[in-house]
Amino acid sequence: MEEVDKILIHALRQVGTEVSDDVQSVKQFTSELIVEAVVRCVRVIDPGLGGGLPASLPPGMSARFRVGMSLAQACQDLGYKGEIGYQTFLYSNEPEIRSLLMFLVEKLPRESAEASDQPAGTAQRAFSNCFFVGTAIGIERKLTRLQKRIEEQLRSAALLCPESAIGANRSNSDLSELLQSFRGTAPTDHLLTKGTHFTHTQKFTFTQALVEGSAKRVVNLASQWEKHRAPLIDEHRRLKELCSNQDRESSRKLSEIKDLHVKIREAAEEAKKKEGLYKQLITELENLPQDVSRSAYTLRILEIVGNIKKQKEDITKILSDTKELQKEINSLTGKLDRTFAVTDELVFKDAKKDESVRKSYKYLAALHENCSQLIQTIEDTGTILREIRDLEEQIETENGNKTVANLERILEDYKAIRQENSALAAKVREG
Repeated sequence: MEEVDKILIHALRQVGTEVSDDVQSVKQFTSELIVEAVVRCVRVIDPGLGGGLPASLPPGMSARFRVGMSLAQACQDLGYKGEIGYQTFLYSNEPEIRSLLMFLVEKLPRESAEASDQPAGTAQRAFSNCFFVGTAIGIERKLTRLQKRIEEQLRSAALLCPESAIGANRSNSDLSELLQSFRGTAPTDHLLTKGTHFTHTQKFTFTQALVEGSAKRVVNLASQWEKHRAPLIDEHRRLKELCSNQDRESSRKLSEIKDLHVKIREAAEEAKKKEGLYKQLITELENLPQDVSRSAYTLRILEIVGNIKKQKEDITKILSDTKELQKEINSLTGKLDRTFAVTDELVFKDAKKDESVRKSYKYLAALHENCSQLIQTIEDTGTILREIRDLEEQIETENGNKTVANLERILEDYKAIRQENSALAAKVREG
């Protein structure tokens, strides 16, 4: 920034600002000097806007505030976009003042014009030199921005890839050396000193050569930067892919955690239900009578179990007998069918020859049919008897439920309602 400050101080002197030789940087500017420099620049840029601005601060504080606000408004009218107010001039800081002065110097006209309080020759030289000051400042600012941008990218790459931090620092130092060597090829003081004696054509040619040289050096710097940038980009892509894989793994684990939360919630609800049931059973147990003898219940239960076992044995015996009878019936039925088939075949052969045998065959067929009907009738009778027993059991169950009594009561209530309805209808007709 020292070179930039020297350029600014030289430019301010050219427009008539009284800057002492002891002042070497913007940091040494006082409030009075800042106000004078800004007013001089505004008068040169826009004489109508700067004509009413005082070149020095008044003694009163209220007047100082008004001057500061007027200067801030004038700078904003010229197009200054930075933060500015009366505090910029009365309570200044170095970065804000440097930015403001660089803006004003760049806004200075690049062709000769008359200054408000300077002789014509002095103004001619001031405006001529301001052109080179603005050009030099522009180049200096571009180089500074380029260096900052590259340094930021190197620092970002170093943060992404810690193992490449040493290479990034080395690249940063190499870049700084290149920029310093570039600045050293065209010292600003020498440029400004000689610029005052050049003709317009020589100045333009010199500036053009300077710009072309700057462009070549920028291209050279860009190529060197690309050499350092390529491995950093590869490392960045590798780390980005690694982060992407980690994100996918994290998403999968997050999904599993959500499923576990759902299962835990369901298990908690189930446990809560069982706990409620447990409390209900405990309450019922506590409400049961406690004075009953446990031995009496035990004996009663043993008696019931004994009766159940006895009934089970009887049922098992009956089922066994029933199975034996069924087997015997099936055996006799099969034997009867086979006997009838053999007899039928023998009698049928003789029936063709003898009339008496033919009658016997008819009687045999009728007997077989009657026996089949008798067996079917017996089976149907057994089925009916079982149904009768089932109906009797149902009747006993219904009698236990007092169904008949309830039906009788319902019928009586129905009759009473009908009588009441008849009485009400008679009253309605009479009325």
